[in-house]
Amino acid sequence: MTPPTLISPRQRHLRRGRVVLSAALAAALGLTVASIAGTASAADVPLSQGKPATASSVESAAFPASNAVDGNTGTRWSSTFADPQWLQVDLGSSQSISQVVLNWEAAYASAFTIQTSANGTSWTNVTPVTTGQAGVQTLNVTGSGRYVRMSGTTRATPYGYSLWEFQVFGTTTTPTLPTSDTPDFGSNVRIFEPGTAASTIQSAVDSAFNAQLRSPTAQFGSQRHVFLFKPGTYGRVWANVGFYTTIAGLGLNPDDVTINGAVNVDSGWNYGDEKNATQNFWRSMENLSIVPEGGTNRWAVSQAAPMRRVHIKGNLTLAPSNQDGGQGYSSGGYLADSIVDGVVSSGSQQQWYTRDSRITRWDGGVWNMVYSGVQGAPANAFPNPPHTTLATTPVSREKPYLYVDNAGLYRVFVPALRRNSAGATWPNAAGTSIPMREFYVAKPGDSAARINQALAQGLNLFFTPGTYTLNDTIRVTRANTVVTGIGFPTLIPSGGVEALNIADVDGVKVSGLTFDAGTTNSPTLLTVGRAGVHTDHAANPISLQDVFFRIGSSVQGKATTTLAVHSDDTIIDHIWAWRADHGGAPTGWTVNTGDTGVLVNGDDVLATGLFVEHYQKYEVIWNGNRGKTIFFQNEKPYDVPNQAAWIGPRGNGYAAYKVADAVTDHQLWGGGSYAYFNVNPAVRVDRAFEVPNRSGVQLRSVLTVSLGDVGTIANVVNDTGGAVPNPAGNTTPRNVIAYP
Repeated sequence: MTPPTLISPRQRHLRRGRVVLSAALAAALGLTVASIAGTASAADVPLSQGKPATASSVESAAFPASNAVDGNTGTRWSSTFADPQWLQVDLGSSQSISQVVLNWEAAYASAFTIQTSANGTSWTNVTPVTTGQAGVQTLNVTGSGRYVRMSGTTRATPYGYSLWEFQVFGTTTTPTLPTSDTPDFGSNVRIFEPGTAASTIQSAVDSAFNAQLRSPTAQFGSQRHVFLFKPGTYGRVWANVGFYTTIAGLGLNPDDVTINGAVNVDSGWNYGDEKNATQNFWRSMENLSIVPEGGTNRWAVSQAAPMRRVHIKGNLTLAPSNQDGGQGYSSGGYLADSIVDGVVSSGSQQQWYTRDSRITRWDGGVWNMVYSGVQGAPANAFPNPPHTTLATTPVSREKPYLYVDNAGLYRVFVPALRRNSAGATWPNAAGTSIPMREFYVAKPGDSAARINQALAQGLNLFFTPGTYTLNDTIRVTRANTVVTGIGFPTLIPSGGVEALNIADVDGVKVSGLTFDAGTTNSPTLLTVGRAGVHTDHAANPISLQDVFFRIGSSVQGKATTTLAVHSDDTIIDHIWAWRADHGGAPTGWTVNTGDTGVLVNGDDVLATGLFVEHYQKYEVIWNGNRGKTIFFQNEKPYDVPNQAAWIGPRGNGYAAYKVADAVTDHQLWGGGSYAYFNVNPAVRVDRAFEVPNRSGVQLRSVLTVSLGDVGTIANVVNDTGGAVPNPAGNTTPRNVIAYP
């Protein structure tokens, strides 16, 4: 963690905010003064926003060139303290330029020109030498080019050149992308109505599932299936749910759609793993009610299989039907914003997290069962039984969801932020309804350029099911942008680019996406905010929900860090970051490489449901202060070749969950880390959790397990807790109720 930096008198002055020119002063200087609205319409978005920017120099890493084109007037580019300097933006293609708006900090240019270029090498002046002034300066220009730059020759102060924003406006040569309130969601989405024959629905869901029965390719296949049900009641439907399959209602509330029968997940169908449910990944059920046949609905899932906004009008079991035969393991899972009228039975589930729901009773628990904001949850009793219960969730925001209104038009409902929440949000949930005409509906085959064009047009993004190969980064720079998907749309970066980058702005919501690392190493797959920038987003945080990452799956992917969170107050709600322990393409220690799953540099970040597995160094690194995690699940890498290949900064191996030494305030409730070093069972790791020893850093209900006695974890937290296997010959956890 970077130590605090002393703030100079100049910096204290500059952080007060921007200075706006008065009309009289502007008239004397012959300039136009523009006021920049906090929220721009689609037509107001500059051509430059979110585009690649470079500069002759930067004062420090906290003031990169990208800050000047991120749409955020709280971040800035600043150069070193010398003349000359320049800042340029790449618009992506040649554009007609009509206006440039410079939002100078107090360190402005007393002499500069605006220049354009077709190639970034040969430049043409489109303004004469111009005198700057602290504040917002608008220049009307005539010109064209792909590249636009501010070329400063003389500074007005002893400091560098500094711009809060550099905005280029003009007439884009790219046509406006079409939108619709009744969009085509593509061939992977089937939409049913109450009048649809039950046999038609049954045939559709059977066809999708039966194609995966004992298939050697389905787990990492390209198939994607979404079955959407319009409001109404449906006769007997028994929907078996396989890989990359979503069953969801299209009502505003779950009870608007009632299915009689089952939405069923069990063991016995997955090729090579028929005896248990530990690989029942990548499926979901959302926003409907079920009257279960026989009184109980079965949802025997493991990671990346969320159940959200569901009303079970009966009982719910989370274990496979063969759980009593000694083989029916399951390893999930996640339930949120739901109501179960009857009993929830977790059975063989090794761990599970339930958030902001209402149940009648919960039966069972193996190692790590965690509840926050769950009405009817069992009492806190870890480790016997292994229930960790919090009465409320500190901060929550439910996932945006698709629905159809009374006029037959599609909309996305974005639930409101809640604090100290408990119970389901519905009916009558607070939030905002956005018409689909404000979304670009992306389809497989869309390029990164087209998706970024939609964002530049001021649209939100709605990804339909399929695979998207990206040769450039998708850049989200507008506050409150919604980026969501259905049916596990999968983003694969090529050439080592980052797949998605979110600026340090308020209220961006990302959900329902899967990221596969490409064959060329990416430094990160998803970045939230800017390193070193600490803007208060508490009133309207960025949120990530049902976002899943894979390093090695259908491709031999590589990524140094999967998810980097720099923005303060970010909500991480149900993440599975997975360096694959198996895949459609071969995996191995030198094949699908990845250091760290989740890196948190932001302060006041909350993770609710954090699953991170098999990375080669620290799997979670938490540098920010006042962080909180409610439920953490981890398996150490299976494929460590030998101990010499896996020596960390503090001994054998790397902890699964690392809180940086400089952190003074951090809390974790309900964390488990498991070892299964099947390549070399002699491998050991000295500890699963590594944290600074101070009173403000608190861990509650944490444990370790050696699965089948294959490999050793010497301690649970630091040098506390004892070793697993415990003892040799069984799979018994080591538990630490509280640390310190």
